[in-house]
Amino acid sequence: MKSTSRRSFLKRAAAGAGLAGLGPMAAAEDKPIQGFEDTDTTVQKDAVWKPVSDRKVRVGIVGYGVCRFGAAFGFQDHPNVEVVAVSDLIPERCSALAQVCRCDKTYPSLEELVKDDSIEAVFAATDAPSHARHCIEVMKHGKHAASAVPATFGSLEEADQLYECVKSTGLKYMLFETSVFHNDAYAMRQIYNAGQFGKMVYSEGEYFHYMEQPIDSFKGWRIGLPPQWYPTHSNAYYTGVTGGSFTEVSCMAIPSVIEHLQPANNVYKNPFGTEIALFRTSEGGMARMGVSWDTPGHGGEKGRVRGQKAAMTGMAYAGSGDVSKLRLEKPPLPPGVAAGGHGGSHGYLGNEFITAILEDRKPLVDVAWALNMTVSGIVAHQSAMNDGELLKIPQYAL
Repeated sequence: MKSTSRRSFLKRAAAGAGLAGLGPMAAAEDKPIQGFEDTDTTVQKDAVWKPVSDRKVRVGIVGYGVCRFGAAFGFQDHPNVEVVAVSDLIPERCSALAQVCRCDKTYPSLEELVKDDSIEAVFAATDAPSHARHCIEVMKHGKHAASAVPATFGSLEEADQLYECVKSTGLKYMLFETSVFHNDAYAMRQIYNAGQFGKMVYSEGEYFHYMEQPIDSFKGWRIGLPPQWYPTHSNAYYTGVTGGSFTEVSCMAIPSVIEHLQPANNVYKNPFGTEIALFRTSEGGMARMGVSWDTPGHGGEKGRVRGQKAAMTGMAYAGSGDVSKLRLEKPPLPPGVAAGGHGGSHGYLGNEFITAILEDRKPLVDVAWALNMTVSGIVAHQSAMNDGELLKIPQYAL
């Protein structure tokens, strides 16, 4: 690659970083980042939200970067939440997060916020490379922890550390994986749990997000990101439906023509913009899960499943079993909490974390689900870098 081309790429990346201070929409000409559009969601029309407790969980929120994820999940609007304090490394963003969360107390870092004894749970909407480390730090200070995806970033060692921390502390941990509350994945999970699919023979999931230029991010972590290091949006169409895991993988990929996906242009030495993984599942079935940054066309998070008794694509169910009496729509959210973006999942994820704390139970996307969805992608990328070598995947269970 010519050095002038590399310099021009880095110059554009720096320019994007400068725009980040203006907010997440500046570089995109006020167009929302893919997935962040408010989305219609299925709701049980005859149901009314009922609180499980009258107490408020005291929450700290960290991170208000390009995606403004810290305020995206409705904590500030939930009747069972008091947002006690917020934090962001950039003072202007910290102030903006405090304003939108209607919170007066701020801290310059997560490491300072977790020392606040009045906080009992923390949501880390921080950079992906820090998710595992940040959640471990939160739990070491005796607080429940949740983070944006993925659970760990390319590190099997950090995955094990996170798992052991959750087990040893007994605190709640939840990964905010959006696909589990998509209309179709939610309905698939109800049908599967009712036994109407039987064993899952084949599942497909895909997360296609064309990024000719990477989205601005803290220390440029998205530049050249290996696709299967960000696998949970697609892998949720098996694990988030069945609760199962992937046991082995062969992953194929092709070198990308996109500039930041050249090995010389990213810290990961990653050459791939598309990685397609074929997994063996814990039920003995198969799953094809794809992640792509460099293929224009339709995008988003989609999936389909085929079981021994029935199949489902989108909301279209086909099978001999009667599912008419199952509640395939999501229950209502608390008044004032919006379903939000990523398939109408945001409000449901925040509510699930808080309700799990109040009811003293495992949250839906607990550490086992989180790591089974994430680590399988890390191993898939290893397979792709070795021309599709079949590799075993570590397993996690609670």
